[in-house]
Amino acid sequence: MKFGPVPPRDASGATAVHTIRQGSLVLKKGALIGPAEVAALEAAGIKDIVVARLEPGDVSEDKAAAEIAKAVAGEGVHVERAFTGRSNLFAETAGVLVVDRAAIDELNRVDEAITFATLPAFKPVVAGEMIATVKIIPFATSETALKSALAVAVKPFIRVAPYKIGKVGVVSTLLPGLASKVVDKTLRVTQERLAPAGAKIIAERRVPHEQAALAKAVDELLKEGAELVVVFGASAIADRRDVIPAAVEAIGGRVEHFGMPVDPGNLMMVGQARGHPILGAPGCARSPKENGFDWILMRLLAGLPVSRADITGLGVGGLLMEIVTRPQPREEAAHAEGRKIAAVILAAGRSTRMGGPNKLLAEIGGRPLVRIAAEEALASRAKPVIVVTGHQREKVEAALQGLDVKRVHNPNFADGLSTSVKTGLAAVPEAADGAIVCLGDMPQVRASLIDKLIGAFDPERGALVVIPTIDGKRGNPVVWSRRFFPELMALEGDVGARNMIARYSEAVAEVPLTDTAALIDVDTPEALAEVKAELEGA
Repeated sequence: MKFGPVPPRDASGATAVHTIRQGSLVLKKGALIGPAEVAALEAAGIKDIVVARLEPGDVSEDKAAAEIAKAVAGEGVHVERAFTGRSNLFAETAGVLVVDRAAIDELNRVDEAITFATLPAFKPVVAGEMIATVKIIPFATSETALKSALAVAVKPFIRVAPYKIGKVGVVSTLLPGLASKVVDKTLRVTQERLAPAGAKIIAERRVPHEQAALAKAVDELLKEGAELVVVFGASAIADRRDVIPAAVEAIGGRVEHFGMPVDPGNLMMVGQARGHPILGAPGCARSPKENGFDWILMRLLAGLPVSRADITGLGVGGLLMEIVTRPQPREEAAHAEGRKIAAVILAAGRSTRMGGPNKLLAEIGGRPLVRIAAEEALASRAKPVIVVTGHQREKVEAALQGLDVKRVHNPNFADGLSTSVKTGLAAVPEAADGAIVCLGDMPQVRASLIDKLIGAFDPERGALVVIPTIDGKRGNPVVWSRRFFPELMALEGDVGARNMIARYSEAVAEVPLTDTAALIDVDTPEALAEVKAELEGA
């Protein structure tokens, strides 16, 4: 592949390496340069442009990425069309991600131009979640490198194992002092854990913390059709000879492994009886927070075997100190009213669906939409208020005249929504605990709604992402904990954070609303007319 600067007249048929903006000219990185582009470059006074040009023996980035992605994708994996040298892979169904790490490592060693990244092995995923990506780093790779990569990918090495177990039995052993409400809560938490897998508790038993009583209860649940039995002991398992392991063996079962190098989750027992898995749950499994119990449970629900070697291999990464749903250290935790949340208003878009005018400058009640959004944010608890500008920057800034907002410009606004999110988050003060990301074209979002969402933000209780809902449908704005800023800053293109919200569903708190303000944005002239009539008629 040839690479370097050339005069525009010599650039025809090549690919632009960098985005060029000069006057009215916008030539995006990766654009194929034709006669029209050459003329535009010359008219703009561009003397040289850095280009990449394929040579014999080269394979374009999109073709190479698509071929590799297709080769590595297995059961339950959907491959999207390649673009800008990237082919993303998504889960077709809910399940557990299974990868061949050795094969992936071998693929990534083939050539520095070829990369393949996945989510962690055995991670529970939801349908539509992005699970992997093939990225060709330069604009092309060699046929030789591509052939070598495909030789490694002779069989798929990433798949989604769908959930298979749907019927779960639960036994709770009892000792004096264990309140029934603790058992009730444990059942609710367990059912919530099972829900993403489509599994249900079909029956439960509460028996004394004795071997004979427990053995009888487990035996009954298996006969009633339970495909997996979970035992919550009133007292933690202390030894292989303790009550729970002894009860499994008493009905002809066996203990596969006791103990696990994951904290929280050390005192886990994995066994089986009559061909069905039996789990002796650690005490932390009573909590909805992620722990080692989740790792084993979800694998078993997907019908994946869990061996002693699998369990003992969980030590690296097994110290779950900073999992997303774990509360902040007590000495650093702030009360809800003391949390600092910034407001980021996205106002950089080109309003393409409006057919010409910039919707953010359209007026309702004598105020431009972007000013309405800014004034409502200023009236809320959010501090500071940051407005991201882009298209028609000067006009948008003029509409904000006199307001105490921080204005930050996104020069890459034409590259999509994600670039504005990055620009806004980069301007959030380090002291802020998070940010509420607002859209500049939602004039019905009031300060009271913003405050209500900020009020629901509670890291101590695992509420790290707060979303408004109307009749089960999610809307905007959304509060994001600072913990997610690095991933939000890694978004690309004209996409929001839908997949991130699905990935971290356990960290999402929904705030039900009765009005539709959080669902209504002004994208078209018709939508503007409807909102204008409603607000001005009020």
